[in-house]
Amino acid sequence: MTNPFLLPEGNVQISFSGGRTSAYMLYKILEANDGLPDSAVVAFQNTGREMPQTLDFVQEVSEKWNVPIVWLEYDIVGDNKNYFKIVNHNSCSRNGEPFDKLIDKYGRLPNARFRFCTGVLKMQTGQKYLKSLGWKRWKNAVGIRADEPRRLNKKEDGNVELFYPLGDAGKTKRDVEDFWMQQPFDLRLPMHNGKTMKGNCDFCFLKSEATLAMMAREHPELAQWWIDAEKRLDNRFERKRDMASLVEFVERQQDWVFDETDYFCQADGGECTG
Repeated sequence: MTNPFLLPEGNVQISFSGGRTSAYMLYKILEANDGLPDSAVVAFQNTGREMPQTLDFVQEVSEKWNVPIVWLEYDIVGDNKNYFKIVNHNSCSRNGEPFDKLIDKYGRLPNARFRFCTGVLKMQTGQKYLKSLGWKRWKNAVGIRADEPRRLNKKEDGNVELFYPLGDAGKTKRDVEDFWMQQPFDLRLPMHNGKTMKGNCDFCFLKSEATLAMMAREHPELAQWWIDAEKRLDNRFERKRDMASLVEFVERQQDWVFDETDYFCQADGGECTG
């Protein structure tokens, strides 16, 4: 039986979100292919709203596993055209600068029904970089597990053919957890029931109110960027409430029990793929 982590022929993009699941996929790919083939690129797209622990983890993965990771950020060049720029752990944005460029250009905020932040900041930015290398078509390894069957059905995205090594290998969140328990380093963000609550953009609108309330209690300063963006565009990321009201409510009622089921960011432990 073919090893699901053996890379196919031709150009391959390995999507790395900066989370435990996609890092585990990357490890298994490196193991199966005796390192990173010349035809493969590992890309991490930074939005500027990741937790600092995520950025440190991406750098640590690169150093400890001796794998080159291309750090990318959304940028605007020339005649207001979407493009990318290459950054690194030291030079990357940490205050939402790429996100600011995006929402100011389009004059609107993303929401659960129109997630153009993922589409542009992550997916499009990565694709523009690969096209700058001369790639026309390629395959994209995405870190979706076997216990996320509803997310395993998409096979193509324009000129990109998607494949899911973890899903094909039958790997679940238990495999991911077991793997990281045995490693000498880990993503220094807490995990609860297989979910990294502080993963992805810090106050992502797809997270549950319970998670956002926890973030508001533990990191209220990180909410300010989201509050400022809503005020600047006179709009909301979530139609049912604005971020300033949520943070104020949490400050007044610390023991309030929020709904835990509404807006978890995907089902993969809190990792947006791209």
